[in-house]
Amino acid sequence: MALNIKNDEAQRLSRELAELTGESITTAVLVAVRERLERMRAGRDDGEWRVARIVALGRQIAAVSPPGPTIDDLYDDRGLPA
Repeated sequence: MALNIKNDEAQRLSRELAELTGESITTAVLVAVRERLERMRAGRDDGEWRVARIVALGRQIAAVSPPGPTIDDLYDDRGLPA
């Protein structure tokens, strides 16, 4: 299905979003629509949705990040820097 948007504001906003995110216009619009659908389906308000999304992004980043030092590596048993 083709999507042909002839609204100047929609085109301007989608271009701006794509520039800010470094994505193509198609990807920026797709992500924006997915995120709004996710919020609507979940019935959450914006604040709750943002927190849930940030937590989810943190988990995704942690899953692909190489392991690094832990708190135990950084501090001794008295809480002082090791």
